[in-house]
Amino acid sequence: MSRYDNKKERGVILPIVGLTLAVLLGMAGLVIDLGAMFVAKTELQSAVDSCALAAAQELDGAADALTRATSAGLTAGNANKVQYQKASASLIDTDVTFSDSLTGAFSSTFTPVANARYAKCGHLTTGILAYLIQMVGGPTSNAVAAIGVATRTHAQSTCPIPVGLLPKTGGAAPDYGFAVGEWVTVLYDGTKTASPGEMGWYNLDGSANANETKNEMSVGYCNSKVNDTLRTPGAQVSVDDQWNSRFGIYKNNGDMQAMRPDFTGYAYTTQNWPTGKQAYSGTSGGTDPTAVNFKTKRLAFASYADTSTDVKVGDNITGLNMKGGYKNLAAPGSTGDFAKLGMSRRLVIVPVVSTASKVVDFACMLMLQPISGPTLTVQFEYLGNAASISSPCTTNGLAGGNFGPMIPALVQ
Repeated sequence: MSRYDNKKERGVILPIVGLTLAVLLGMAGLVIDLGAMFVAKTELQSAVDSCALAAAQELDGAADALTRATSAGLTAGNANKVQYQKASASLIDTDVTFSDSLTGAFSSTFTPVANARYAKCGHLTTGILAYLIQMVGGPTSNAVAAIGVATRTHAQSTCPIPVGLLPKTGGAAPDYGFAVGEWVTVLYDGTKTASPGEMGWYNLDGSANANETKNEMSVGYCNSKVNDTLRTPGAQVSVDDQWNSRFGIYKNNGDMQAMRPDFTGYAYTTQNWPTGKQAYSGTSGGTDPTAVNFKTKRLAFASYADTSTDVKVGDNITGLNMKGGYKNLAAPGSTGDFAKLGMSRRLVIVPVVSTASKVVDFACMLMLQPISGPTLTVQFEYLGNAASISSPCTTNGLAGGNFGPMIPALVQ
């Protein structure tokens, strides 16, 4: 072979190496950039799934259901981070839509509201940088999209609060002797035992530990089933912080992000609601200018002090005396804390407990008052059996079956 031929062969190597490097760089870029898109898609899917579950939880057929569902969905969805956990998911109102069926037309203004049974959250995240693929002629950024759809369905197990409803003497399913709208007393002093027709403390895990009661009121207990045996704590329990946070009432060190309020903190006693019944959707029968029902206050995102953040104003409305350092109120109004952080936390599931301390069913109840002292009673309003499709109460738990409380479940 001549020297000329050797030079020709050596001259071919450089473009081959360049071409090979370009191919390898393209393949590496494809792997790295596709990996980034996969992470972005996974993060966004978690956000829209959380959004859909929270939104579906509010679909109880009430006139304000879509307003509450949108607010709850955005709160839950945007609590998730994207872009390698560096930024909010940035879901907006129009990302949350509703329909009466899984295959129906979804709209953020779906009508009639009473028929809305499915919540869909969908979002497009753009600007995902393509670090390497752009070097070989690819795009400089990519986008990913995700959707989640949820509805309410019956639960096999559920997450009630650790307070049990004792049927009235002779009371049978589904309402156990109670009328919808009736106020029922719970004895906050755990040393006392509730009687038929009242409510009392019951540990959902079957223990008798007062600290467990506090824990269940705070982080919940999501394995409650019919036929579970419950036990009473047998001593005064301290659940004030967790209880009062549902009304948007906090001590100086209260963490509103960790202990979110309901959509409203407005409370009901016989002072501002003399009828002593039907605070959820009725009329007060009194002269207090602030006194309208829970559904209306929820739409207005009212605080314990109505439109104020002064605890004493709330005390004047209710006749209560909030002690123990409860001085801070969540801000009311459409731009305040109740609107931004609110979740359905005063409409609660409670177990119906037999004389043998066994769970026989679950009821939907409205928490009427904050806890203002360690020996005082507080009240709930009975809103019906939790298994009703029109029940305003929704909890969490394991889906399945044709009875049991309503829970949100992903269907797409």
